[in-house]
Amino acid sequence: MLTLFALFFLLILIGVPVAVSIGVSALASLFLNGFPLIVIAQKMITGIDSFTFIAIPLFILAGELMNVGKITDRIFGFAKASVGWIPGGLAHANIFASVIFAGMSGSAIADAGGLGTVEMKAMKESGYDDYFAGAVTAASSTIGPIFPPSIPMVIYGGIASVSVGKMFIGGVLPGLLMALALMAYALVVSIKRGYPRERLSVLRILTEFARAFIPLLTPVIILSGFVTGWFTTTEASSIAVVYAILVGAFVYRSVSWKTLTQALINTAATTANVVFIIGSATLFSFILTNQGFTKIIADFILGISSTPWVVLVIINIVLFILGMIMEPGAILIMMLPVFLPIIQRVGIDYVHFGVVMVLNLMIGQITPPFGMCLFTIAQVGGLKVERLSHATIPWIIPLVIVLVASIFLPELVLWMPNLLMK
Repeated sequence: MLTLFALFFLLILIGVPVAVSIGVSALASLFLNGFPLIVIAQKMITGIDSFTFIAIPLFILAGELMNVGKITDRIFGFAKASVGWIPGGLAHANIFASVIFAGMSGSAIADAGGLGTVEMKAMKESGYDDYFAGAVTAASSTIGPIFPPSIPMVIYGGIASVSVGKMFIGGVLPGLLMALALMAYALVVSIKRGYPRERLSVLRILTEFARAFIPLLTPVIILSGFVTGWFTTTEASSIAVVYAILVGAFVYRSVSWKTLTQALINTAATTANVVFIIGSATLFSFILTNQGFTKIIADFILGISSTPWVVLVIINIVLFILGMIMEPGAILIMMLPVFLPIIQRVGIDYVHFGVVMVLNLMIGQITPPFGMCLFTIAQVGGLKVERLSHATIPWIIPLVIVLVASIFLPELVLWMPNLLMK
């Protein structure tokens, strides 16, 4: 067990990718403990052999099609017209556009790399500080996997055998609260720094709404399908892809064979990375369970307290630390077998825990030193990661406030699923 963790953290510290670090440390532990080699193939294949996981590449493809189809420009145009009149208008438009795009991609990285390019360019041209623009873009991208659809929630639902539809609907209120909290902070900073705002025009709002109306229907279609029970998560992802192709190719005529091919290539590369992480993390998780680590952690946490909110706080502290150095998908695969028996014993709702866990891990995406969204934003914006990390830290505070509220007020998560999905 010590070898497993020592090698894993050593590889992380010397800059080896997280997925490779997980896989190499797991393989070393298997060899040292005398496991047959066939276990490697069995566990890695078992980890990715899930019908629910088919939704992952399809949601990724839907987001890619929205990007190459220039639909992000229409979304940002509508967001700018709607909230651009508030002091620091483009910062608010940045956040509002992320809420809308979240209903199409389900990925923080897709939001940061696709919509973020449009947002940061507009903010820089309007005189906003480069690192303020980068920080608000990074912070707003965390809404992507909270507001439905959500790739991390698909992974959680597949492992925990929880209704992904309930998870999606449970993320609506926390996602909206994240947006409001970020906009409140943006307002304070914008007033202090004297950032500009645009003239309010109802006609312009209606015009931009008309331009973006068809893409705006995407989250409505997905959510209504879950509420009515018309389709499953995997079917919803397929519908999202077909809808994105129809809109891009035939309505806006912005998706060609060339852009479609590029979207497929990007999707394949991203999916390969996600699947490799899932497979490696499944192998790692198998070793943790086999060596009794899950029982040790469960006994330790429950030895401190069996009160549900105390247990939830302890688990979230652990997740927050892990989120600083690891990718959400890997943490979900590795740690769910550890945490699920604990929350079951203390009576915490699986949907509540899942949404809170994903929210926590999304904050880790913008938390130094290894927040993936920080590196993505730094790359697309031509910024230094160190300075961007420093500029992003204050934006973590409103997100943590929403996380704490979601921990102590379960109804923020459970009210809508319980109301709409009896």
